[in-house]
Amino acid sequence: MRRAALTLLSALALGLAAPGASGLGVRAAQAGPPGCGAPAEAMEASVLPGTFAAIARGALVVLVVGSASSEAAGTAPTAARWPERLETVLRARLAPASVQVVVHGGRGTTAADHAQIIADQAPRLRPHLIVWQTGTVEATRSLPVQELSDAVQATVARLRATRGEQTDLVLMDPQFSRFLRANADVELYRDQMRMAAAATGTQLFSRWAIMKHWAETDRLDLERAPRERRAAVFGELHDCVARALAEFVLDGTVRHRR
Repeated sequence: MRRAALTLLSALALGLAAPGASGLGVRAAQAGPPGCGAPAEAMEASVLPGTFAAIARGALVVLVVGSASSEAAGTAPTAARWPERLETVLRARLAPASVQVVVHGGRGTTAADHAQIIADQAPRLRPHLIVWQTGTVEATRSLPVQELSDAVQATVARLRATRGEQTDLVLMDPQFSRFLRANADVELYRDQMRMAAAATGTQLFSRWAIMKHWAETDRLDLERAPRERRAAVFGELHDCVARALAEFVLDGTVRHRR
C-alpha cells in the first residue's frame, strides 16, 4: 500500500493523472493550467501529514466548514459548488483512493459557529483534512477581530489535543470582491487570519489573492460579468477555486514525502 501511495504522489508532483485513474481523471488532469492559472505564490502549501497518511491508506475524509460560499452556490446547480467540485477533482486525481467531502455551515455563520461545528463533527467524522472558510461574515458585520483569532486558536489547540497529526487544518479567507473591499475593512480580518495561521502553525489558502489575480488578469471576474453570463461564470469560478485548492492540498502531501 505504501509503495502505491508513493507512486501516486510522485505522479502528482509531476502534474500527471493518478496511476489507475479513469479516463475522466486523465481529462481532468489535462484540462488546463493546474488550479486554473492561480498565482504560484498562493499555491505553496506546507506539509500535510494527516492528508498524506490518509492517501497512503487509500481513504481521505475532508470536512469543509464555512458560510454562504461553501454551503450555497446561488443560481448555479449544487454540483457546481466548490466543495462538491473539490470532491470530484480529488477523486479523479487520487483514484483508486476514495475521497469523501462533508460540508457543514451556512449563510451568516461566524468563526465561533464554525468552531462549535468542528468541535461537534471532528470526533464523529475523524477527518484527515479540515478546510475552514471564514472571515466574510466577521468583515461584513464588523465583528471584533479578536473573536476570529480566538476561535481559530482554540480550535487548533483542541484538534491537536484530540487528533494530533491525524487531522490537518487549512484556513480559507474571503472571496475577492470589490464591493466587500469598498464597504468593509476586509484587510483587517485577512491580516488576523494570517496571524492566527502563523501563531498556530496551520495553513492559509488565500482565496482572496487568487480570485483577485483572476479578476485583474481578466481570467474570471464575476462582478463584471454580463448578466447573461453570470451563472456560467459563477459555476466556472467555483470549479477553479476547487481545482486551485486541490493543487494546494496535493502540494502539501508531496512536500510531506520530501
